[in-house]
Amino acid sequence: MGFNQLLFIMKKNLFFYTITGLFLVGCTSPKSQEAATVGILPVEFSASYQPHMFDKDNRMEKITQLLQGADSIFSRHAEEYHLPGVVYGVVVDDSLVFSGGLGTINLATKEPASTNSLFRIASMSKSFTAMAILRLRDEGLLSITDKAADYIPELSGLEYLTEDAPHITIRHLLTMTAGFPEDNPWGDRQLDVTDEVLVNFIKRDVAFSAVPSTQYEYSNLGFALLGNIITRVSGMPYQQYITENILEPLGMNNTTFEYADIPENKLAIGYRWEDNQWKDEPMLHDGAYGAMGGLITSINDFSKYVSFHLSAWPPRSGSDFGPVKRSSLREMHEMTQPRLASTAKDYQGNPCPLVVGYGYGLRITKYCDGKTEVAHGGALPGFGSTYLFYPDYGIGVMAFCNLTYTSALPTKIKDIILNETGIVPRKLPVSDILAKRKEQVYELITSWDTTLEQEVIAMNFYLDKSRESRKNEAEEKLKEIGTIVSITDITPQNQLRGTFDIQGKEKTLRVFFTLSPEVVPKVQRLNLWVVDTTG
Repeated sequence: MGFNQLLFIMKKNLFFYTITGLFLVGCTSPKSQEAATVGILPVEFSASYQPHMFDKDNRMEKITQLLQGADSIFSRHAEEYHLPGVVYGVVVDDSLVFSGGLGTINLATKEPASTNSLFRIASMSKSFTAMAILRLRDEGLLSITDKAADYIPELSGLEYLTEDAPHITIRHLLTMTAGFPEDNPWGDRQLDVTDEVLVNFIKRDVAFSAVPSTQYEYSNLGFALLGNIITRVSGMPYQQYITENILEPLGMNNTTFEYADIPENKLAIGYRWEDNQWKDEPMLHDGAYGAMGGLITSINDFSKYVSFHLSAWPPRSGSDFGPVKRSSLREMHEMTQPRLASTAKDYQGNPCPLVVGYGYGLRITKYCDGKTEVAHGGALPGFGSTYLFYPDYGIGVMAFCNLTYTSALPTKIKDIILNETGIVPRKLPVSDILAKRKEQVYELITSWDTTLEQEVIAMNFYLDKSRESRKNEAEEKLKEIGTIVSITDITPQNQLRGTFDIQGKEKTLRVFFTLSPEVVPKVQRLNLWVVDTTG
């Protein structure tokens, strides 16, 4: 199903969501009413704004062509890592352009793996939990800055490490900064415990490894608590809330939490590789920890979820139908607690430092070449899964397998898509005011017309540097570059800032300017520097 079809499904639910939102506004506290109103009121917006867009967009054709032989890459990966079965897919915008399955989902029945086979995706479930929290936030039923104990009173008795420790908030849980210790693989074995067991565990005091908000540490417990909050706030089991408010609106009708409800010919059975043979891993029933890793889905279903995340970019006006708003999706993609990997290398082995952090149920990586990757892995006894997507490129990749703690995605696939297709990210069109000011800045630099100055120069401009000094600098640098040959288009950094080149016979004058935050923006800053572009 393409994303346009998904929009039709979402639109059918719009009336229900609207009535529900109005009902909630009527029955919530003043604090909740205020939050709900913020989410409902429209904003004033510019009719001239142009969002980022692809230039000569043939990404789909390039990727489809290069991935024609990719099944063999997955086959070699499966053989190397002893995967009983593996399924995979690549999404471009709203389409699953490449997908497949290899091996078997059940060694006893030899049922072949396919894109309709249902695999437990473990911690890839976490972003669904985060999305549900943001939906409740947008409805005005909670705030992510609220103390978690406001919704789970049993947390009020926790013994923190220090007297100055802040109380755990919902945002701490979302970003894994609540101070709980990393709990892999302990947390994996808690999947099927009851809500009562979870709450009783909290009552006995949880061990802290850090003071809340001071550092990131991966916590399955934290997401189990978020699931409990969703249950208490929504008045229905976490799993039901996710199904009715996220899965069904997206058309993910074959995605579920409980493996016992799945037909044998669809369910992937989990295994581990031990003593040079595959051994069964006990299948865990769904339970209180389902919010951290209980979801079971197929490539065909999950591709719709990836498409939905990709649809959040770029920011734009127009219809915004979905389980959550586009702005809330983008909020999930924001990095917290960034950590520098200074010795990282790119796919060719060259130094490429990167910064990695956690968003809301998603891991975000920013590479040295400017690429942003949003991703998450999943690992439970019997299963391994990965998905990643690139918001600036409109591309997502996913793979699931049925072997304990094993990556299903060969690194080579990511390299093919990002480095061998020659695709480029969206570009920001030049705003009308920036294009106009660019022409005026060129005229100013070359003429210093006093009438023009009054029209385009902000009040600070000559206070920061005198007119005479600016004029002398420009004349000297124009002389240095020689006779002007051409002027390039402006490269925008945003709506009110950009760079262009004045190309001379000898050298090039690079011009950067930024406009003021006035209703009629004027030039507040101007930088000129000579560059040698002849070589």
